[in-house]
Amino acid sequence: FRFDLTQVPAGEAVTAAEFRIYKSRGVVPRHGNSSLHVSIYEVAAQHSNRESELFLLDVQDLRAGTEGWLVFDVTAASNHWSVEQKYTLGLRLYVETDDGHSVDPGSAGLLGRRGPRSKQPFMVTFFRASPSPSRVTRAAKPPRRRQHKKSNDLPHPNKLPGIFDDVHPTDGRQVCRRHELYVSFQDLGWLDWVIAPQGYSAYYCEGECAFPLDSCMNATNHAILQSLVSAAHQGSPGGTPRA
Repeated sequence: FRFDLTQVPAGEAVTAAEFRIYKSRGVVPRHGNSSLHVSIYEVAAQHSNRESELFLLDVQDLRAGTEGWLVFDVTAASNHWSVEQKYTLGLRLYVETDDGHSVDPGSAGLLGRRGPRSKQPFMVTFFRASPSPSRVTRAAKPPRRRQHKKSNDLPHPNKLPGIFDDVHPTDGRQVCRRHELYVSFQDLGWLDWVIAPQGYSAYYCEGECAFPLDSCMNATNHAILQSLVSAAHQGSPGGTPRA
């Protein structure tokens, strides 16, 4: 998984970041009554002659038959990416059983970009105004030791269906954007009690909203939460109501 945090607005700093991926149930029936350990790592460095250096970010322990969104704290990785302003080496996700056997993420039910649009993996990033955007201070979890894992002990992360697929454009569909909407107090017959102004630009939103929200959209935290609620209740994202 790769994310671009180089477009963080000036004067803002990352306070928290969550990686979210959907897990379906019943994909590995032989592990239906056992627990799975889903770990997510930051790729700290890659080498041609030895294993990549991986930094453990978060772990989720769950039943193999669990269905729903898994949420991982990846704040430490997002801080590295935004502070150093360099191309990220990405995140890697691994799945293991109670007895230490590796499980292919796709077989475990983790959905990639080929899954339903409303269940594709994404990252949620929270910002705050900062006088020094190049330096982030946050009360985080105790740091974990850097772990080097042997590749023959892990499933191949690129087996997760479509996880490295390119994101295709909306194929000519009308994307969500702001439209003009002027509210005239004269047309409403309110000028007898509204002194000024004579109206205002209210605007309204119309079109198909991308899900998950792209980083280039510079969406607010409210917009991110609104898209999540829309996906949870409707199964697919839609345009926000008109003003």
